Amino acid sequence: MRKTAAARIAIHLHRLSLVAACLAATTLPLVAQNAKTEKSNQNFAESTDVLAVEVPVQVLGKDGEPVRGLKAADFTVFDGRKEQPVTGFEVLDLSAIPAAMPGGSAAAGAPAAKAAPVQVAPSARRRFVLLFDLSFTSPASVFKARQSAKTLLAGLKPSDLVAVGAYSASRGPELILGFTADHHQAEEALGRIGNPEVAADPLHLTLPPETTGRAASMGGGSRHGNDDGDSSGGGLDINAVVNAASERAALQAQQRDVTAFTRAVAVFAKMLGSIHGRKYVVFLSEGFNDKLLLGTEDDAEIQAMNEASAAGQTWKVDSDARYGNTKLSGDLEKMLEEMRRADCVVESVDPGGLRAFGGENGIKPATGQNSLFAIANGTGGELYRNFNDLSVAMNEMLKRTSVTYVLTYQPEGVKHDGEYHKLRVELKNAPRGTRVVYRPGYYAPKPFKDQSSIERMLDAANRVVNAEEGGAITASVLAAPFQGPADKAYVPVLIEVDGKSLLTGAQAKTLPVEIYAYAMDEKGTVQDFFARTLGLDLAKVEPVLQKSGLKFYGDLRLAPGSYTLRILVRNATTGALVAKVLPLEVPAFAQPAAVLLPAFFPEAPGRWLLVRKNAEAPKDIPYPFQMQSEPFIPAALPVLKPGEATKVALMGYHLQPGVLKADSRVFSRAGEELGTGEVHLGQRQAGATIEPDRVTATFRPPALKPGEYMLLITLTDAAGTAETSTTSFVVGKGASG
Repeated sequence: MRKTAAARIAIHLHRLSLVAACLAATTLPLVAQNAKTEKSNQNFAESTDVLAVEVPVQVLGKDGEPVRGLKAADFTVFDGRKEQPVTGFEVLDLSAIPAAMPGGSAAAGAPAAKAAPVQVAPSARRRFVLLFDLSFTSPASVFKARQSAKTLLAGLKPSDLVAVGAYSASRGPELILGFTADHHQAEEALGRIGNPEVAADPLHLTLPPETTGRAASMGGGSRHGNDDGDSSGGGLDINAVVNAASERAALQAQQRDVTAFTRAVAVFAKMLGSIHGRKYVVFLSEGFNDKLLLGTEDDAEIQAMNEASAAGQTWKVDSDARYGNTKLSGDLEKMLEEMRRADCVVESVDPGGLRAFGGENGIKPATGQNSLFAIANGTGGELYRNFNDLSVAMNEMLKRTSVTYVLTYQPEGVKHDGEYHKLRVELKNAPRGTRVVYRPGYYAPKPFKDQSSIERMLDAANRVVNAEEGGAITASVLAAPFQGPADKAYVPVLIEVDGKSLLTGAQAKTLPVEIYAYAMDEKGTVQDFFARTLGLDLAKVEPVLQKSGLKFYGDLRLAPGSYTLRILVRNATTGALVAKVLPLEVPAFAQPAAVLLPAFFPEAPGRWLLVRKNAEAPKDIPYPFQMQSEPFIPAALPVLKPGEATKVALMGYHLQPGVLKADSRVFSRAGEELGTGEVHLGQRQAGATIEPDRVTATFRPPALKPGEYMLLITLTDAAGTAETSTTSFVVGKGASG
């Protein structure tokens, strides 16, 4: 790019000690207490009127290297003009994260024998959006961009999150894959560019099955405004007039395309503002015709228009062709402002690189690179040209962002109106040449009813990916694996939702309820999921919801391994929700090792409003919950009475024949042992084919105060081999002890 063009553009524009160890090695889901605060979709936590704003900050020395070792006292934060006391401080140094670190959240459960993953604050995680332009980029360059993006993925840290999207004039911005730590799936998503498919996953955390049909074109070549065309001269004046009119019409059509692009991407940027932390938008495009933004740079054309203007022949002067379209510049600036407000930095990448031309050395810069420079420069990013290895090209950017300080403060009197608040961060006693990079502001919480469907989707996806827990709704979850007919286990998931908390704020006749369940492995890959939206007719079901609540029966199919189950239930009218994360270990049932499942406490039928994920039960596996051949529905969180015996079903695989002995121990949530209780075994039924052995039993808890506890049951066979499992239970408030 010529310095004169860069200068003109600069002027033109501007984050249970003992019991926990047992849980990690068993199939029992740990049901966490409700969080006292609920994170909203604007990168802050909200509890009544308390607002906590998180500000990710990078500090660069004069050599461009990240500055390490800073403390909270080194920073000053201003919300508008008011200085704010820093109430929270975290540091993420990516150089300290090993390459083998699982990409999932630090909250993910893992066997105790494995090293715990490095904890990463959600606001400190780097987020990359690979955004492919299909309207101003040739199909060949789109292909090159896909190949180049693969090299970038190879250079990212496992804690980095990646989303893949595409822009086309006909469809606007589309999210092919939402933010995920599964970089292999992101690479697969690159192969879907230009091939629109209906997403099976409403949160876009996993790709839909690939269809056999392929889009005819990978790019929008007909809208590509950078082709040099026929440069031969000559011809009559009438031809020049016709050519000039044709060029003017083409430029006007391109102006409309660019206007549509800037407006659509501005809306997309505002949606990205609902995601925690800084977003690095890697914009892979050949850009649009520089004449649209800057006007002509042809000296002869400029001189001709100057002479015509001096002679009063104003009809020969096209101000847009001479100086660029001011309205288009305004639209572009509005888009960049939305990018900056959403804490997005655009890194422009021209996959076309340098193009052949008849000028000096046969090379001329692409005519769209000035527009790419404007987009990058306006958000604090850079333009990368002619790079086959994008990870090498962006290595400096990756190094600059390797150290992040997350400052938290609590402003007072912030209205929940969705308005934008400007931020300023200063470094005390900063050495000369030091640069402080931080989010320029934040959006105040927006009422759920005013959020768009994309904002709601991104918020839910963000909670699932970051393994967030808590919320205003009360819920309990039970998940346990059973042997399946093939290499994958059948995992029923029971979600019990307290009806009164779910109904809070409901006014319409129908209550829409969203239910999401994702099983992620240790690398953050979604291995299976289910999602349902229910429309509950309150005229029919409100009494049972008020009495107990909703019980949802879903299921997953999972291969042997360690997972975290991420559950989210949301009232789709009020936005009230609950998010839960629980560990899940799926055994290799084909191996002869004994497996004891959690203790299942049958419930009396009719207590809950029961909804199944599928209308029909799966045909390839017997119904798992049975006691003496009688089916039952287990309680996700059973309520027991001290001193009163309760029926319980014990199930396991590869249990040795003969007499079994049972022992029990009860622990508090903090891991303190509180007593043994009593377990008495009844009849044993041997499992057939893939069914488990089933043992009827009763359990009598010790004298306990009301609260939540953990039950550890041990079965010992005649040879002395012991198997354990753990189950949560509650002692009700009406119980004494």
